[in-house]
Amino acid sequence: MDVDMRLLRYFAAVAEEGSLTGAAGRLFVSQPALTKQIRRLEDGLGVRLFARSRSGMALTEAGCELASRLPALLDRWDEAVQATGRAARVLRLGFLDAGAMGAVAEVITEFRQARPEWRVELRQSDWSDPSAGLARGEMDAAVVRLPFPGQDGFTVTELFREERGVLLPARHPLANRETVEFRELWEEPFAAAGAETGAWREYWLATAERDGHPVRVGAVTTRPDEWLGAVAGGCVALAPASAARFYSHPDVVFRPVHGVSPSRVGLARPRGRTQQAALDELLGAITRRMGRSS
Repeated sequence: MDVDMRLLRYFAAVAEEGSLTGAAGRLFVSQPALTKQIRRLEDGLGVRLFARSRSGMALTEAGCELASRLPALLDRWDEAVQATGRAARVLRLGFLDAGAMGAVAEVITEFRQARPEWRVELRQSDWSDPSAGLARGEMDAAVVRLPFPGQDGFTVTELFREERGVLLPARHPLANRETVEFRELWEEPFAAAGAETGAWREYWLATAERDGHPVRVGAVTTRPDEWLGAVAGGCVALAPASAARFYSHPDVVFRPVHGVSPSRVGLARPRGRTQQAALDELLGAITRRMGRSS
């Protein structure tokens, strides 16, 4: 059968994690969606790859055979994709939000002028994948917000920090304040990312800064328009200060918040891949420019 490489990456993640829950968090997909894809792979191959139980997912004999051969196969595929990109002279840079991009657009313009033979493609991911396409092998590098699940598997350079504030419905009693104390928001319903985003979701709910106070999730969102709509509808949401410049809604206001740590923006790339001079040049220029402007 012809196998989608994404199915093989899903299989590899489940085999390494030993559970659908752990693999779903690592891949930024829902557990039901991952279960469906694993079954699709098994049906296509005509074999059972996992023995399912309450304790997790154990590899069958057939699954062990595939798992033993897969790392080399995926490495060769990644190398082929990289080689194809080099031959086509294309660099793929992922990102999540415009506020994190800073001077990246200027750097890319200068890079294109200096290296006109190269094309730089910017691809935005929604918030269901905080790695901005890196975890799925779709990007050469990405501008990300830290922390994100699985970031230990990438080379990450912090670029700058910016304060976090809160998006409030314009009619909210706190909307007339100049600043808001985070503890005043603890009872509010928050707009949150999906549970599969793990540590990223927890960070934007500031669960570590609530003194153990439970979170109320009022809506789950993956895109800015959903996010702003949820806030206009009565939720609140922590947001980087740049959100006030890049995202607007007539029924939503941004206010600074005391009591939460700043957002960190980083530049991430896969580890262990063949170095590429053009990519190194571009990422180096981004790091230098963003470091100066922070």
